Amino acid sequence: MAPIWIIFIVFMLISWLVGNQLKSRFRKYARIPVNYGLTGREIAEKMLYDNGVTDVRIVSVPGELTDHYHPGHKTVNLSREVYSGNSVAAAAVAAHECGHAIQHARAYAFLQMRSALVPVVSFASRYVQWVLLAGILMVESFPGLLLTGIVLFGLTTLFSFVTLPVEIDASQRALAWLNHSNITNRETHPHAQDALKWAAYTYVVAALSSLATLLFYIWIFMARRN
Repeated sequence: MAPIWIIFIVFMLISWLVGNQLKSRFRKYARIPVNYGLTGREIAEKMLYDNGVTDVRIVSVPGELTDHYHPGHKTVNLSREVYSGNSVAAAAVAAHECGHAIQHARAYAFLQMRSALVPVVSFASRYVQWVLLAGILMVESFPGLLLTGIVLFGLTTLFSFVTLPVEIDASQRALAWLNHSNITNRETHPHAQDALKWAAYTYVVAALSSLATLLFYIWIFMARRN
């Protein structure tokens, strides 16, 4: 058991470090302006227009790093700092979220797969911890319950890994457009790359952590069964 808990602690530490680095990078790049003085909202509008996407709205939402694209509502939701900011950080985030909108418009396969998994994962996330706990307590008398919990948790792990290419592709689209449109230049483009790289790391850590947890539950099931 000890090595398993060490792995969990290591992932928690890595997640904390990556999260801190992400916030630090965004605070740093939020002080560096981009060309033309465009705000995140204006950058988002321009990127969507340049890519022929005309049915997506740009809206402001509260919070820090709460930016996301909602495919059901067709909205690019930007945190207030990104929405009104005219920095490298704001440009990178706004363009990244527009990358998701473009994926949606182009029927990007991994985004479609992730969207299809959302209802199932939402259900699984609501009950999986209770099913797993009950399954561990009753593994000898009712092993099927723990196996059900493992399947539910496996769906959330699958969702984490499907998310990786979605996020990476959105960042690639964002960086290519920022460079092509001259929103970023030779000095500022590496900063945008760095900001989105650290954002991607959070998804990588989350996926690997979920996989490690899934393997832990499988190990419990196999050990108790034997």
